[in-house]
Amino acid sequence: MKSLAELDAIRDKVKNRLDLREVKEDRTRIVVGMATCGISAGARDVLVEFVKEIESRGLSGITVTQMGCIGLCSMEPIVEVHSPGMEKVIYANVTPEKADKIIAEHIIGGKPVEEFAIGAAQTGGM
Repeated sequence: MKSLAELDAIRDKVKNRLDLREVKEDRTRIVVGMATCGISAGARDVLVEFVKEIESRGLSGITVTQMGCIGLCSMEPIVEVHSPGMEKVIYANVTPEKADKIIAEHIIGGKPVEEFAIGAAQTGGM
């Protein structure tokens, strides 16, 4: 550390990362399934990609968090997107590449990516 400015930059970066994990009702929430089934299917890379892309695009008002198993192990990694004023959307078999498309089309564009979403019939009425 060579200056106070460097320390301020580090503090701001850590604060931004912490803000991504703070749950607020008026924010979009991206929830990644991180039970052992999800982790073994690649959920950690998916979570990292969401955080990285949100930071690199300078997006705000978005929380990225994790959840345990919801019983659909064969569809992991599973990601839920909760946007204010919209129905929750559950995405299955999410990869880092799919995460990028979800950010571009759903988070930024406001239109869920239907080709990755789980339908009610697939989840037994979820």
